[in-house]
Amino acid sequence: MNSDSKAVVGQGGFGAQPAAFDEILLLVGRLNYTWTNTESLLLHLIAGLSGTTKDVAVVIFLTLNTTRARVDLVERLAKMPHQAKAERDAVLALTRDMMKLSGARNRYNHCIYAFDPDGGPPKSILMRIADRKDEIRMGQTIDLDAAALDTIRRSISELSRINQNIWAHIAAYGYPR
Repeated sequence: MNSDSKAVVGQGGFGAQPAAFDEILLLVGRLNYTWTNTESLLLHLIAGLSGTTKDVAVVIFLTLNTTRARVDLVERLAKMPHQAKAERDAVLALTRDMMKLSGARNRYNHCIYAFDPDGGPPKSILMRIADRKDEIRMGQTIDLDAAALDTIRRSISELSRINQNIWAHIAAYGYPR
């Protein structure tokens, strides 16, 4: 965030925001819910691909602390030589589709929100440091405008489709439910 920004971070401008900001918060909440719900289905893929029970897969799933670790495990299990090619390819397509959406999910869940006291659009400020060769960058901002809302809506829709596809895969291959 540059030093000349008029945005107010946190509580200072929160109460005076228009109903549009409530819509943003609801969409971000739905994005988080949809992502978490879809990510939890990885435990069924772990159970099916590893030939274990759902209870054991839950322990494995909860032991892995990140989405990336869970997806890596599912992909590695799918790539094992005893897996049928069609099953492997289907699982890899599911995880690839899911991970394409991780950027939007991370963008809106790992940020703080800032409000323009002059009535401009709220902004998200990414809470990430980018190390470059001779500098660091931090605080990338995005206006929470109509385009950002469309991105969130599309991500929710795509995650819902992926969720349904994972359930279809679980049923087709007889994975533990």
